[in-house]
Amino acid sequence: MKIAIVAGELSGDALGAELITALRARCPDVQVSGIGGEAMIAQGFESFYPLRDLSVMGLVEVIRHYPRLRRMLYALRDRWVNDPPDVFIGIDSPDFNLRLARLLKLHGISTAHYVSPSVWAWRRYRLRGIAQACDLMLTLFPFEAHFYRQHGIPVVYVGHPLADQVPLQVDAEMKHAKSALGFTTEQPVVALLPGSRLSEVKQLGRVLLETAEEIKRQCKTAAFVLPAATPELHDLLSQNDSTQFNALSLTLLQGQSRLALAAADVVVVASGTATLEAMLLKKPMVVAYRLHPLTYWLARRLVSVDWVSLPNLLANTGLVPEYLQDQATPQHLSQAVLHWLQHPQRVAEIKQQFLYLHQQLRQNASEQAATAIFNHFKLGKFSAKHP
Repeated sequence: MKIAIVAGELSGDALGAELITALRARCPDVQVSGIGGEAMIAQGFESFYPLRDLSVMGLVEVIRHYPRLRRMLYALRDRWVNDPPDVFIGIDSPDFNLRLARLLKLHGISTAHYVSPSVWAWRRYRLRGIAQACDLMLTLFPFEAHFYRQHGIPVVYVGHPLADQVPLQVDAEMKHAKSALGFTTEQPVVALLPGSRLSEVKQLGRVLLETAEEIKRQCKTAAFVLPAATPELHDLLSQNDSTQFNALSLTLLQGQSRLALAAADVVVVASGTATLEAMLLKKPMVVAYRLHPLTYWLARRLVSVDWVSLPNLLANTGLVPEYLQDQATPQHLSQAVLHWLQHPQRVAEIKQQFLYLHQQLRQNASEQAATAIFNHFKLGKFSAKHP
């Protein structure tokens, strides 16, 4: 059996690795190839291109890289048309993956998409294209599945793999993480997560360091930890003056975002999957995001939801503060962090709300996704195309 998969960023790589494990539990000899990162490759995945080649965020940024992305798109189409997989699974990166899926469907190849694009939030006109490209949508969140059913698109809600991996109670993990990083249990620790993409770090990295400086001025005992998602981002962030890191009591990590989040009392985080991980670890957070000004100008005219962070979207209310674009200033972010540190009762309340959301998402997601794919496409241990 052959399954083609394309994951376009680090979070998709993690989802893809778990999915491959669940697929192999059903068919140990399954061949999986396409585009993925280190986690998928470690599961025996063959990646035709480096993951970073597809990890491009923002309308303006995509335009700049369009010729290269187009060449990759058609190279993958030609490869799989000549040697068809039993099913193609796009993981996130909807602008690329749904276009590729549509091209493959024209040649009779079955397609699934894992992780819904935010069509419920903006650019709803994409629904018609999704229906044409996708035989099955696998969603991580329950409100997404409800949306697709309303529009007649085959869908299965599978839950989120992170909700399965993170224990419901995490207090002991926090103590261990603080100790591992050299912090005391009583010391207030703030995790700074500027994002996993180079463009995100360039937009937010300096802002978060200045936020830490402002917090330090008002809370002398505060310490900070900043996990760089990739070696390239670590090198970029480490170019800052090391004396600044020392003055801030800042620990710069290479990877280890889970350790940084577990150790934190409060998290300042770029909007994205990291907000979900912070929520599952029951961490009060402040969400920040900045885009290229033109990208943001365009997005504001297309977005139809009130929130951008996953905790707020799941709860459909403003559980955590969000500061976007010009509002994402060191002054706003530092005051929001200090508010969490100074109001333990509010922290206790938000942890209970996060626990409830965690329980909703805990569905054994990778197993559910693999089962849905095998059932929907009637895949057996040996496929018709590849006996």
